[in-house]
Amino acid sequence: MLFFAPGPSTSTRRDTVRVPVVRGRLELKATRAFYTYWRFAGERQEMFFRNLHGHQVLTGDPILSSYRFTNAYRASDRVSQFLLSHVIPGSTDEIDTVFRTLLFKIFNRIDTWRYLVNRLGSLHYSNFSTKQYDAVLSEAISSGSRIYSAAYIMPSPQFGLQRKHSNHIALLKFMMDDQLPRRLQHCTSLRQAYELLLSYRSLGPFLAFQFVTDLNYSSILDFEERDFVVAGPGAVDGIRKCFVETAGLTNEDVIKAMADIAHEQFSALGIKFLDLWGRPLQLIDCQNLFCEVDKYCRVAHPELSGASGRTRIKQRYVPNVEPMRRLYPEKWHLNTSLERRPTPAVISAA
Repeated sequence: MLFFAPGPSTSTRRDTVRVPVVRGRLELKATRAFYTYWRFAGERQEMFFRNLHGHQVLTGDPILSSYRFTNAYRASDRVSQFLLSHVIPGSTDEIDTVFRTLLFKIFNRIDTWRYLVNRLGSLHYSNFSTKQYDAVLSEAISSGSRIYSAAYIMPSPQFGLQRKHSNHIALLKFMMDDQLPRRLQHCTSLRQAYELLLSYRSLGPFLAFQFVTDLNYSSILDFEERDFVVAGPGAVDGIRKCFVETAGLTNEDVIKAMADIAHEQFSALGIKFLDLWGRPLQLIDCQNLFCEVDKYCRVAHPELSGASGRTRIKQRYVPNVEPMRRLYPEKWHLNTSLERRPTPAVISAA
């Protein structure tokens, strides 16, 4: 499925897309990037299955083969998979699950977690020491190691400490002292859990939503991912590139509409989308796809602009040959299918 169109386009094509809303259907004005969105999702998911089945060539698309893009399903990404297979399962109880999940996600970097484990042993709330964790992370920085992921910016919470990671360790202690695990378990919706996380200093809308999504992978929360979504800055850029008119819908409404029309759009474009063993794209996945399509369009459709004005894709694709244990939340009932790998025939990359 090669869909890259090199060079800037002079096309002024604007199509009308009808999307379902509460009171019927609205008409949105779409650009060519709208169609790239669905083709990108289809090809990126085929790349996932090609990789799962050991194919050497994952894609014939020059942009996808040159730059780093996340999976169509957020939970399939390497960092999420590490959380699901190593961080959450190692918890001793619900309190420990929240502690370990937040500790991992604050830095969002597998190497940082492994460094802490190598220096401190098993990471549990029962033996959590702000002084120890701070010291070990300071050592890592002094040795030249990066401790934060480049995936998104982590603002420093203001706890009066000199270094960014020291303030984040202080934030984690504050959240645990504030009985966050118990308070989360009393939430009745994904939105309520999100708003609880949003109340903590430095956790803006994007980070609070990412964190609540990760906690919802565990047994602490059990909310449908189709209930609530928050559009991050990258998704806002992607929406702006896909649509010139959204009929008054909020960014979150547009994301929900994309999830609702996914099946009919794949069918209309002749894309046989290989879903995740029957699990359709969720709101978080459609949100992430807007972020990735925003990046893809910087090369494929450079004439389209987003709110941020970014024009380059920074991260190049570098194959990671380290074996990865794959696992999904037990409540999704996908792990048996994952072990058997009964997928439709995966076509070779063009």
